[in-house]
Amino acid sequence: MKPSLRPQNPNFSSGPCSKRPGYSLNNLDQSLLGRSHRSGIGKAALKQACDQTAQLLGLPPGYRVGVVPGSDTGAMEMAMWGLLGQRPVDVFGWESFGQGWITDITKQLKLPEVRTLTADYGQLPDMTLANPEHDTVFTWNGTTSGAKLPNGDWIDDQRSGLTICDAPSAVFAMELPWAKLDVVTFSWQKVLGGEGAHGMLILSPRAVARLESYTPAWPMPKIFRLTSGGKLSEGIFRGETINTPSMLCVADYLDALAWIAQLGGVQQSIAKSTANLAVLEAFVARTPWIHFLAHEAAIRSNTSVCFTLDLNAEQIKQLIKLLADEGVAYDIGAYKDAPAGLRIWAGATVEEADLSALLPWLDWAYTEVA
Repeated sequence: MKPSLRPQNPNFSSGPCSKRPGYSLNNLDQSLLGRSHRSGIGKAALKQACDQTAQLLGLPPGYRVGVVPGSDTGAMEMAMWGLLGQRPVDVFGWESFGQGWITDITKQLKLPEVRTLTADYGQLPDMTLANPEHDTVFTWNGTTSGAKLPNGDWIDDQRSGLTICDAPSAVFAMELPWAKLDVVTFSWQKVLGGEGAHGMLILSPRAVARLESYTPAWPMPKIFRLTSGGKLSEGIFRGETINTPSMLCVADYLDALAWIAQLGGVQQSIAKSTANLAVLEAFVARTPWIHFLAHEAAIRSNTSVCFTLDLNAEQIKQLIKLLADEGVAYDIGAYKDAPAGLRIWAGATVEEADLSALLPWLDWAYTEVA
């Protein structure tokens, strides 16, 4: 029978992700609207975004946080174009975005000494193969594969190379070993349910030292430049952005940070996401026709949770359409390059009750199309 209880919030997209519970545009600081990002109030808001991010995440002393253009992709490409080339590079890829960094490094930057280490969707490559004398590029959570790194034990504390970590669906949702990470990038529109187009770039002192001691051989577009006169452009990390940000999006991000603080901090947002994953794990355990794409529990994402179904690709499309037409789940299809299936966001902006309400609908839709 068709279920009667519906999720109050049917937004389970993996990006842009659901807004936080209780979200309202009326809660945003509208004094920022119509003001220049270079005005006193504009720069103060951007600096607040950087400072509160560092405080909530508990970043080590000396780490810098900046707002940059182009979402997480822009932040990653700024880092790669500005930092790589001095040392050999190990680049790991096990889903579409990691494969994209491999393409950038091998076909665009055309670096001469590159090792690519890959795995299929739902699996991880052998991270212990990372050479501590090389620069290492990797994602933390495979947003399109549902597979995450369980820890950073494989990263050598005495490394001479840099670690460059792409982490848009991990920051504020997973434990990250900050002292082992020299560059971390993320975007507002994943775990915090913020708006798109803006990236966050976190640099360790080691990354800053590389920027100030190494000049890449290739031309550097203005939008990628992190140094001026051989020194770090510190203004980027004090709210003086390279290009014009949306002040409405900045206000939205500050609202999301305030919500994290209200929850009790990043540990509580991690716990909320972990509890959401447990709801989905219990459903898979009792349901024979649905399976995690990441079979190994230790590497299973607690944000972008990916599934395969005992259905063909056309039946899966029908199931997804049924759920959307009923208004109980939007945008839950697997990523276009991933195996056919479902991808359900389980980050902290999603309520456990809404996930629980969704599950009988999955059963119903499966029966309808099987």
